[in-house]
Amino acid sequence: MDEKLLQRLESAVVRLESLSGGSQPHAFAPGAASASLEPSIVAFDDLIAEYVGKVSAAAEKIGGQVKDITKVLSDAFIVQKQLLVNIKQSQKPDAGGMVEFLKPLNEKLTEARSMTGGRHSDFLNHLKSTAESLTALAWIAYTGKDCGMSMPIGHVEECWQSAEFYSNKVLIEYKNKDSNHVEWAKALKELYVPGLRDYVKSHHPLGPVWSATGAIVSAPSKYSKPGAPAAPNPPTASLASSASSSSGSKQGMAAVFQEISSNPVTAGLKKVTNDMKTKNRTDRAGLVSSGEKETRKSVPSVAKVGPPKLELAMGRKWVVEYQIGMKDLSIDECDPKQTVYIFGCKDSILQIKGKVNNITVDKCTKMGVVFTDVVAAFEIVNCSSIEVQCQGAAPTISIDNTAGCQLYLSKDSLESSITTSKASEVNVMVPSQDPDADLEEHALPYQYIHAYQEGNFVTSPVSHSGG
Repeated sequence: MDEKLLQRLESAVVRLESLSGGSQPHAFAPGAASASLEPSIVAFDDLIAEYVGKVSAAAEKIGGQVKDITKVLSDAFIVQKQLLVNIKQSQKPDAGGMVEFLKPLNEKLTEARSMTGGRHSDFLNHLKSTAESLTALAWIAYTGKDCGMSMPIGHVEECWQSAEFYSNKVLIEYKNKDSNHVEWAKALKELYVPGLRDYVKSHHPLGPVWSATGAIVSAPSKYSKPGAPAAPNPPTASLASSASSSSGSKQGMAAVFQEISSNPVTAGLKKVTNDMKTKNRTDRAGLVSSGEKETRKSVPSVAKVGPPKLELAMGRKWVVEYQIGMKDLSIDECDPKQTVYIFGCKDSILQIKGKVNNITVDKCTKMGVVFTDVVAAFEIVNCSSIEVQCQGAAPTISIDNTAGCQLYLSKDSLESSITTSKASEVNVMVPSQDPDADLEEHALPYQYIHAYQEGNFVTSPVSHSGG
């Protein structure tokens, strides 16, 4: 019997190597071989071989960006397999430890999402559906009913429902054009439903089971503060952040967030005059100049204005459209299953109280958004003069084709992955190490120097300074 199990393990390793291009993302730790023989791990190997194999085979026929992002998907599932092996040898970590434990998986999810930045890609729906679907792998972070996310089975289903919006576009576009794309889209769906959903249902319906006597996973010392999220929706990080909120003096970062929480959202924002805005200040070094007229011209304006909306559609998607001059917009009742789509708004402020799956701000001008937590990402597209404040955790923040964005991060979102594309005047405010000091301001570069050196181009950002 032992010989058969070893043969099956060797076969699984061969399959993994073939899917990952001959290399594995993690070395097996002592005891990992025996853990890999566990029925749940063997079943995950079978999931990769059958379902990921189908998606990869279809992607090979298509090639290009579809093949590239499918390779990232394959790698992400292999990373999750290794995490499942590690779970059987590790004690359940605290918030900081969970962030560190899930970092390899988060890197793959971030890599996939970064590939969706090109709005002119012919395969944007392929890229979007893959990146959205990979958030389903965050089921591994479920630690109990009070962790702030759906149970593993529900989480997988919800994430696929979000990704299916783009997958269906692929099916419609290529239905009568190219069967390879249809095969790929169908295989992607089967990977999650029934593939991953049924696997979780059979082996981890209540979340992964950690070892009682295994190794202890801890965060690096420089991230010793609890609640700094680096993984997709680590619920323990959110719990830690709420448990460790400071009740100290109202100075620095604490003052900013406490005032917004205790007073109407407009109270703090109305006091900011033009000469106080970052883009108009010349007394600080490192700020991006506000004189980029050409970039602003590239940002499209709203072609037409429809009736204002603030409603929950189909119980899953909050729609906020064409709100003009509304300073007290608020979404008070929301949950991690829902998304928020903000379109065509101007000179308004929206506060989102609670955790949602995704937030998108599209074609808005002079818009302020204050939110608590997002499971997947916060996206800004085709906007100008946007102010955003994250009070909790946001694994990914994407800013695309936008001129003028002021982003305020809390201490719990300092490890957020920020992706920018065709974006100018983006400044990020972060808490200072001194709790009594003002926020620290960082200008994200949007101009680059490309120099040809030793057979390759070396790219470096242009340094900006205030006048």
